[in-house]
Amino acid sequence: MITIQPKKGDLLIAEPSIIGDVSFNRSIVLLADHTEEGSIGFILNKPLDYTIHDLIPEIKANFKIYNGGPVEQDNLYFIHKVPELIPNSIEISLGIFWGGDFDRVAELIANNEISENNIRFFLGYSGWNSNQLNEELKTNSWVVTENIYKKSIIEKDYQSFWKEKMVELGGEYSIWSNAPEDPSAN
Repeated sequence: MITIQPKKGDLLIAEPSIIGDVSFNRSIVLLADHTEEGSIGFILNKPLDYTIHDLIPEIKANFKIYNGGPVEQDNLYFIHKVPELIPNSIEISLGIFWGGDFDRVAELIANNEISENNIRFFLGYSGWNSNQLNEELKTNSWVVTENIYKKSIIEKDYQSFWKEKMVELGGEYSIWSNAPEDPSAN
């Protein structure tokens, strides 16, 4: 069920039918870019067992690191909502920005001038080549929705996010909102 054609800034909600896909099961992806050449996004609701300090010991903070997706998981990416503080940021949409001057980010964290409510870090990203995402939409792997949260999506509680979206979608999706993550464990 394609709800809308995807565009930069939209959310991809994993359909219940992709159970078993380790990377995307119950995922919500923010599309950071979507063109004819391909799409890039970050999984918003899959925290890892790392903090920014674990990955970069010079940064003395416990900001969570999220699994952004299966591509380039040895690279750190970030989205934020404070472009006035982070030069060279690229606007995704609705007040959400991607990347920028990482040295400035480290400085902002060190000086307590930025909080986790303003920035989210990811290892890796989710990527699709030119027609791959459209093919996945045709096979009902994703539901596309607008980002109704705008820039406050960075603050969204990751634990209940997918379930909340299933309830919002209603109908047969409501049933899935209470299903166990691994049905074989039921």
